[in-house]
Amino acid sequence: LIRHPFTTAEIGYLSRGPTYIRPNQSALRPIRQREKQIEQGLKKVMNHLKKYMANTENYPKIPMTSSLYKFYSDRLRTDLIRRYMTPLSLRDQLRARRELKLVKSIRRKLKKHKLILRKTDKSGIFHIGRMADYKRKAAEYRQTTRAYEELDTNPFDQTICDVTHQLNQMKEMKKISEGQRLQMIPNRQQTELPYMYNLPKPHKKGTPLRPIMNTIHGATTKISKFLDRLIRPLFDKYVRQTTIVDGVDLLDKFQKYIQKDYLKSTTLFVTFDINNLYTMLPQEESLKILKQFLHEYQCDRLNNISIDTIIELARTVLEKNVFVYDKKFYRQIIGGAMGSPFTLTLANIFMWYWEKQTILCKLPSHEIYGRYIDDVFFTWNGSEQDLKKILDVANKFHSNIKLEYQISKTLPFLDILLQNNNGMLISSVYHKPSAEPTILSFLSDHPRHIFGNCIQTALMRAIRYSTTLEIFNRERRNIRLMLLYNSYPSKYIDKHFERFFRKYLPSYSSTILPLLNNEEEFFTLRQKLLAQLSIQQA
Repeated sequence: LIRHPFTTAEIGYLSRGPTYIRPNQSALRPIRQREKQIEQGLKKVMNHLKKYMANTENYPKIPMTSSLYKFYSDRLRTDLIRRYMTPLSLRDQLRARRELKLVKSIRRKLKKHKLILRKTDKSGIFHIGRMADYKRKAAEYRQTTRAYEELDTNPFDQTICDVTHQLNQMKEMKKISEGQRLQMIPNRQQTELPYMYNLPKPHKKGTPLRPIMNTIHGATTKISKFLDRLIRPLFDKYVRQTTIVDGVDLLDKFQKYIQKDYLKSTTLFVTFDINNLYTMLPQEESLKILKQFLHEYQCDRLNNISIDTIIELARTVLEKNVFVYDKKFYRQIIGGAMGSPFTLTLANIFMWYWEKQTILCKLPSHEIYGRYIDDVFFTWNGSEQDLKKILDVANKFHSNIKLEYQISKTLPFLDILLQNNNGMLISSVYHKPSAEPTILSFLSDHPRHIFGNCIQTALMRAIRYSTTLEIFNRERRNIRLMLLYNSYPSKYIDKHFERFFRKYLPSYSSTILPLLNNEEEFFTLRQKLLAQLSIQQA
């Protein structure tokens, strides 16, 4: 928006981002409402705890009737009462009222001026757009993809009836067990019709929208989760070699590639992403490929469920994907819901087939090839003309699957920037041009250790991704500026920088400012951190 109705204070509040938690929210609510919150919170915690401790395999099981729960529940209630009912200091009370006033004012202005506030698709900041623009772009998306059909009536009753009947029938025919049926059957009192919303993608021209389906309480959500738990571990196990989970994983592949002397001064890097992968998945073809995947890896039965039954359940998830958007009802007829757990696994398996048929069969086995969902990276040592022919043929392989590719010796992939500098790999942290310098605001009501973890994570990524001390120090300065911008005190930043260096470099001696000036120390630290598995790799 070039012009907007928000004050400087309101924009400042929104700039703290979607992760910001307003402190002391409950302190301004009536006592009865807080008492109700305490009982609801207590009940939720105790239910989760009892279920976990009664079924855990890591610790001795505790029966749900044990008196230990009563003892723990009483202590937890006492702690919750203290935290919810203790009066605030005057300063905290003023801050809580001031921020509540800002939130209410923002909400009024959004409604009055017909604006929409959304978290951006990837950069994790707020985006404000006109409601009319959102509706226009959503309508254009539906028309372009033709992935949805409008329904005349509310499909909720029929959908929950169909899903329940199908699962009961499967149980009667002994295709699934009673325990499996109970895991997948929807509870009518807790089931809701999914709804669609759109996330803006400001990093792309024209700020297109990504449709997201809120399926948390959908009729097929339990089936989707069941299938995901069943099949995703198989995909992760058998297709790990052509999967890139993060930048550290890609650097690990490059290290082996370089050791075998495959990186030449002429080596090209290639990246491409698939347009609207989730939406454009051909449903019936995807199910056939899923069946082929299970047969190829000799998974004739999973948890005593046959492949045909798995396909039947997967078809239900796809075909019963109904939702509401802007007071109208729709059914998705192409692809799957982005937001449904099984959709990601099915998309990965479809891409497993697609990449075998289009790229991998023409790529020398020693080249790096890896995919992160719909983003692909690979290396190439042939001519650029031959490479473009391969990519153009891949682009025509399936009418629903269209890719946009880049070829260069310097390319970003995920959050890492890679450069082939005359046969030497140079890497650094990649910041998208549209990225804002945001991180969890220090003013947020998060546990204090979380802020230290944010600093540690940023420094660890910077060291792993930076091939030289100069690149690292440039990124270290960026991290410091970003932290200051997000209200982190300078002394707090220095303390955690120094703590990080001392943790991984016992010989580190602090200076006036905590930084690295010694090339040897930097390379020692980098090798130590690269030798550790990242969270995603683990």
